[in-house]
Amino acid sequence: MVAVPGWERFDWLWHGFSTHLGGVSRTYLPEELRERADMGQLNLGYTATDEAANVRENRLRWIEAVTGSRETPLRTIRQIHSNLSVVAEAGPSETIPQADGILTDQPGVLLGVMTADCIPVLVADPAHRAVAAFHAGWRGTVARIVALGVARMTAEFGSDPGRLVAAIGPGIGECCYRVGAEVVSQFEAEFSYGAELFLKGNEVTRLDLIEANRRQLLDAGLDARSIAVAGGCTSCQPWYFYSHRASGGHAGRMMASIGIRQV
Repeated sequence: MVAVPGWERFDWLWHGFSTHLGGVSRTYLPEELRERADMGQLNLGYTATDEAANVRENRLRWIEAVTGSRETPLRTIRQIHSNLSVVAEAGPSETIPQADGILTDQPGVLLGVMTADCIPVLVADPAHRAVAAFHAGWRGTVARIVALGVARMTAEFGSDPGRLVAAIGPGIGECCYRVGAEVVSQFEAEFSYGAELFLKGNEVTRLDLIEANRRQLLDAGLDARSIAVAGGCTSCQPWYFYSHRASGGHAGRMMASIGIRQV
């Protein structure tokens, strides 16, 4: 997994960004590796082309890697590229809520959002011991999923944005994220600094979605020194990460997780 540098000082905090290494899924293996019985990948999403049993085992491995126990409850959301966040229920839930952010101050529960190019953002409140995970594609970023999620933490847990810490995990970088005029116009209309998020040249426009979310965290009131970026570009590093774009749509899902250690 990819851990956030410096977060080891929070002994109460579980966290991590997964890679595709260390699992049992074989659907997304490169052709040259499929003949090897000892090879597998850590697909953590219930995709149409992977077996559900493989994903369940992969999730148990991931939960154990992050928390030390396969028994830790995992709470996820049905991601819809929105600006909606929900508070995770303390007990088991029969339904998975539609949202792109999930929050909790309950110890012993692991939160997770899934990505394969979109930007995962983890936020922790050391003062109140509350945590959140956000899935920020370009649509969610334009709709301010992270900024509104931080505001929800303030409303639910009394969090002071100036005392929060955040980490932006592996996602598609400006080097690889080509976008069209529709995306440019929406960012420029929504943010005063929108034009600064794009690199334009040779009839190609690229979006820095990682920087867009860093700026949004600053807008929400976080200190720049409290925001870490970990993992790099998913499209550039296929040996570590799944990338929807780089694979032509044939990709598994990674998970960004955060939780409060059970005392």
